[in-house]
Amino acid sequence: MAVPLHTTGKASFDDIYDRPDPRDYYARMSDLDYRIPELAKPVFQQQIREYRASARVDTPTVLDLGCSYGVNAALLRLDATMSELAEHYSTAKDDRTALVAADRALLGTRDTLPDVRFLGMDASAPALAYARETGLLHDTVHADLESGEPTDEQRAILASADIVISTGCVGYVTEKTLARVATAHPRRRPWMAHFVLRMFDFMPIAAELAALGYRTERAPGLFEQRRFASAAEQTQVLNTLSANGIDTTDRETEGWLYAGLYLSRPLPKPHADTEDQH
Repeated sequence: MAVPLHTTGKASFDDIYDRPDPRDYYARMSDLDYRIPELAKPVFQQQIREYRASARVDTPTVLDLGCSYGVNAALLRLDATMSELAEHYSTAKDDRTALVAADRALLGTRDTLPDVRFLGMDASAPALAYARETGLLHDTVHADLESGEPTDEQRAILASADIVISTGCVGYVTEKTLARVATAHPRRRPWMAHFVLRMFDFMPIAAELAALGYRTERAPGLFEQRRFASAAEQTQVLNTLSANGIDTTDRETEGWLYAGLYLSRPLPKPHADTEDQH
């Protein structure tokens, strides 16, 4: 069956995000060697450690944008790999109720980050419902912030975030969403760590964040996201990258989508040091 292309040029997997549980999601992603969340895991662990030390916050809150079924939370809290999660769900024969109960029990015995709160935002209500019912996410926001402001209830949840992460939503969301997330709290700005496919330009987002008092750095290196889902997807992405002047030799030409890492942190306020001295 041909994989449809999203308007961005990427393959569209909309059909697997609206299932009541993540079995089909992990099966499809496993087929494509989807690995960016696993490669991002040590980066996010480091961000949590650094934030905890810098802000002196005992229980930081992490908001995952485009979280789907709570994938990043599962990898971090269960200290699991993508292949382990794929295996876990491929062998699960229970109905959804039993699967949720099994995942809750697994989290109860394996949670390696009990002192971190995890939030998720996504356009898929079924995916968010599963992640929340299992306890992988402590709270969720079902919203499209490209088209409008969050509700007061959604804003309150977003405002509690200390660190905002993503491993694939940039490109579907733009500076509109990131600015609305960044300004959910009227005074405090969260740290951000976004893995962004090379076909998408992060500079408009970086510029918007800079206007809000952020400094953004591109981390060294590139990260494999997944294999191309079809020759059509690869051709489309190669054409986009070529048009943007990006060299794809030994990268996308070899059959993989690649992402860069962008770290954005709010600059210290000029008066903060003065206040600390009194």
